[in-house]
Amino acid sequence: MVALALLLGGGGFAAWKLDWFSGNGEAVTFGKNPPPAEGKSDAGAPSAEAKPSGDPDVLLPTGPKSDFKQTAKLDDGTIIAKTRVTGAKSGFEGDVWVWAPKQYDDPKYAKSGFPVLIALPGGNGFPNNYWADTSLGLQKAINEGVKAGTSLPYIVIMPVLNPDAKYYYDGSDIPGQAKMGTWIAEDVPAFAKANFRTYKSRDGWAFMGSSSGAFVGMKTVLQHPDKFKAVIASGGEIVPDSPLWKGHQAEMDANNPEKLAQKLIDTKGPEVYINFQIGTKESGKERMTKFQQQYGKGPIKTTIRDIQNGEHNGWHYVRGMKEGSLEWVSKVLKAPKSDEG
Repeated sequence: MVALALLLGGGGFAAWKLDWFSGNGEAVTFGKNPPPAEGKSDAGAPSAEAKPSGDPDVLLPTGPKSDFKQTAKLDDGTIIAKTRVTGAKSGFEGDVWVWAPKQYDDPKYAKSGFPVLIALPGGNGFPNNYWADTSLGLQKAINEGVKAGTSLPYIVIMPVLNPDAKYYYDGSDIPGQAKMGTWIAEDVPAFAKANFRTYKSRDGWAFMGSSSGAFVGMKTVLQHPDKFKAVIASGGEIVPDSPLWKGHQAEMDANNPEKLAQKLIDTKGPEVYINFQIGTKESGKERMTKFQQQYGKGPIKTTIRDIQNGEHNGWHYVRGMKEGSLEWVSKVLKAPKSDEG
């Protein structure tokens, strides 16, 4: 043991302890299956989800199931895990992190769908998604909200936002570039549906994001109101600004939230819900206010949450979610339903 301790050293021991005792790197399965009937053994049979409830909106996992590896564990025993996804429609291959709340494995909810919150980072958004870092407290905030009755138990999906760290791609299909709009709007939801009990309707789908991720979440909701219902957009930009749009004005306009919002107003729906969050110590509120004044009408429901003494960072945006934004989005999305009613 002494020799082992000397070999590992201080930092080595920390890494060894992390891997050996935290379970990081181990395979993870989301959604426990009911045990086989007494006297029967189906150990070699493929796993099967419980039959859905009478709600026709419930969508059982469509498969194929992904291979997940644990990256973090919360105090309540829930897991954040990572997998690699190749988008069938975009052709883009990237990492996706996921977290399922404790209720997902509760037998009372075995026949229910769960709402999905797609969490998008700011910054480079590559090669990591910082919402998968437990220090920001997103998943803990959801847990606390569920206990307090102010949040739904969301499945949180955390994809990479960009294909590299050089440019911002505005979550869009910029001509000649990786199809990041299709990745976010089509492939990431398809991945969630393949692996989790979700809802078919848009009532079970929302985004949250910060900075550039807030822009992408808002843009995607406005662009695909038939698929997504709401977004919490924190400290975000309002218009596309990737340098890669140069020479592609028409395509950029097709990904501009202002133009998308006006189109939705003109066509009279469906309704979408945009909850802006902004720290009182950061700039940008005037852009949100202008958007609300010009486009916050008809089918577009907007609100702005001021985060007192808040700055442009994930910790403060999570605080804003705890102070009311999680409750706000939970009121417009569909809750899971237990067998107990």
